[in-house]
Amino acid sequence: MTDAVAIAARRPTDWSQPAMQNRVRRRYRAERRFRLLGLAAVLLSGGFLVFLLGSMLLGGASGFVETRVAMPIDFARRPLGLDAARLQGRGADLALAGAGLEGLVDDAAVNAFGPDLGTRILSDGAWVRVREAVKEDPSMLARRVVLDLPVASPIDVAAKGDGTVAAEAVVASLRSGALLSTGVNRDFLFASDSTDPTRAGIWGALKGSLLTMAVTLALAFPIGLLAALYLEEYAPRNRFTDLIEVSINNLAAVPSIIFGLLGLALFLGTFGLPRSAPLVGGLTLALMTMPVIVIAARGAIKAVPPSIRDAALGVGASPIQVVFHHVLPLALPGVLTGTIIGMARALGETAPLLMIGMRAFIAAPPGGVTQPATVLPVQIFLWSDEVGRGFVEKTSAAIIVLLVVLLAMNGLAIHLRNRFETRW
Repeated sequence: MTDAVAIAARRPTDWSQPAMQNRVRRRYRAERRFRLLGLAAVLLSGGFLVFLLGSMLLGGASGFVETRVAMPIDFARRPLGLDAARLQGRGADLALAGAGLEGLVDDAAVNAFGPDLGTRILSDGAWVRVREAVKEDPSMLARRVVLDLPVASPIDVAAKGDGTVAAEAVVASLRSGALLSTGVNRDFLFASDSTDPTRAGIWGALKGSLLTMAVTLALAFPIGLLAALYLEEYAPRNRFTDLIEVSINNLAAVPSIIFGLLGLALFLGTFGLPRSAPLVGGLTLALMTMPVIVIAARGAIKAVPPSIRDAALGVGASPIQVVFHHVLPLALPGVLTGTIIGMARALGETAPLLMIGMRAFIAAPPGGVTQPATVLPVQIFLWSDEVGRGFVEKTSAAIIVLLVVLLAMNGLAIHLRNRFETRW
């Protein structure tokens, strides 16, 4: 009887009442505010990203370009005494340097622009360009030629609109004579660090980064993947494994500089490995990246439906065949995505590599994982601390290269996820 009375007393909501209409309007206003706040957050984030990329592009685009001056050089007036046979093979550089090519280029600059401007107009590496041109065409040793050679850093900066008054006056004079030109700065792309901004390049740091990442990947990926497979598929559920899982999660949140201190004490202090080598950098970054790979791999393995395991066992597969023939191939896209994201994070790290000494001045690209090297983030850090104006654009240009590498790695992760992703 009581239930019947309650049902009879319950009446449909009258949405035409003013109170209910106000409730509906407040609900719609709240939803619109939420949407506007979300849109504002997206626009604000996009604005910061555009500002970052724009400032880097505006400041670093000039780093990929160099200013050159038309330099007349009369080899016939001051012969070097070399024949074409000596300009072939590995001894050509030594032969040209010993014959006084650098002094000849300096004298040509003084003859062309006077003793004042001629001694400071060319980059320190201008004679190297002349050496390469002579090696390509030995016949120029018997005639007068005009070569476009890179100018010194103050004139280069002034030509790009950020120099001193004196340098800008020199640039105006050279432009009035149509002696200046611009071109791609090959030294920035294919050279190593230098005290002269016009000769400084990123190839040494980029090669060091690639070698360091190769060591990191070779260690962190197999160990992290096998650890994730054991913890997810084989390890018994007890306090010990719980402690291991908590430790892995905590290690993933440890500041990177702590791993640098660990690498300094363990690899350099205890094992005596070479300082500032990609081997030590890769070992240190592998310790930092491994927990991230383990967590990502465990998540991907756990996402494989139990029915896959049951079906494989039902047709007679052994437990190890279930894992490596069925579970792992299905979890591999997620594992690879997490690994590449972890590697991208390691590529941008600076603090742990500074602790193990990878901030040395490296004038030549490393030839192996045990030779001294530096990496792109550390190279950017070192250039940002230089006082020369020419290093400002080099810093921004190196940041652009680092961003391109990071975007390429993240794009690879997205491609692998979309290519191998299985939809259940």
